[in-house]
Amino acid sequence: MKLISRDFKFTEGPAVDRGGNIYFTDQPNNKIWRYCTNGHLSVFKDSSGRANGLYFNHLNQLLSCSDEKNEIWSINMDGKVTVLLSDVDGRKLNGPNDLWVDQKGGIYFTDPYYQRDYWDRKKPEIVGQKVYYLPFGKGTKPIVVADDLTKPNGIVGSADGRYLYVADIERNKTYRYMIDAEGKLSGQTAVIEQGSDGLTLDNEGNIYLTGRGVSIYSPRGELIGHIEINEPWTSNVCFGGKDRTDLFITASTAIYCIPMHTKGVKLNDTTALN
Repeated sequence: MKLISRDFKFTEGPAVDRGGNIYFTDQPNNKIWRYCTNGHLSVFKDSSGRANGLYFNHLNQLLSCSDEKNEIWSINMDGKVTVLLSDVDGRKLNGPNDLWVDQKGGIYFTDPYYQRDYWDRKKPEIVGQKVYYLPFGKGTKPIVVADDLTKPNGIVGSADGRYLYVADIERNKTYRYMIDAEGKLSGQTAVIEQGSDGLTLDNEGNIYLTGRGVSIYSPRGELIGHIEINEPWTSNVCFGGKDRTDLFITASTAIYCIPMHTKGVKLNDTTALN
């Protein structure tokens, strides 16, 4: 395992672009960083809106859970921001945390409530901590697709777009849902008796959970491996690199990578990432 850097306060939200470059956040310092496949590390965006989870959509735009004002952002490669979502029926979201994008460009995101010291408010404006779906397109409105969780956090979808995995960090469980043609969810099934801050999948359908190191589970929910990380907390994971075979791990003040025998996936393609 390679330590890339530990020049951060708390790392989160790794995401990969089409070229295999990794973007991740340092939320307390309000920055998004970029680690290129040539080994160059640089700040991609200052004043990131306290970005947390990140994900690239089918247009290679970086989407961000920016919870300074509880918004979902789209950021182009010049750093220009478009606010995709700022409220639900006039009420602030709890604090968008993590997101995943389907093949239509629709965004699934978790909205747990973690009190931030940079907020003026001291309680949520929305009852319940839910999973939302924001269809692709200007002027669309989010819909609640899961309200049967206590504190949803990490989220990721399967390569074929049929299933959505959501980690409930408070219940300490990870659930699988079926996705219908309209983007709605059904059939909540507890597949792993462990919650997670962030999660990802590989091209064999294995599920990677974070918290204390990285735990690897088979598609059936059997523990098949564990990566020890000598850090207080592992927040998130993402496959990247030129061949998409490196697992990038954000962990407390650091970011690491480790070569794997599997690859990350993208929608309808089990050989590479987005």
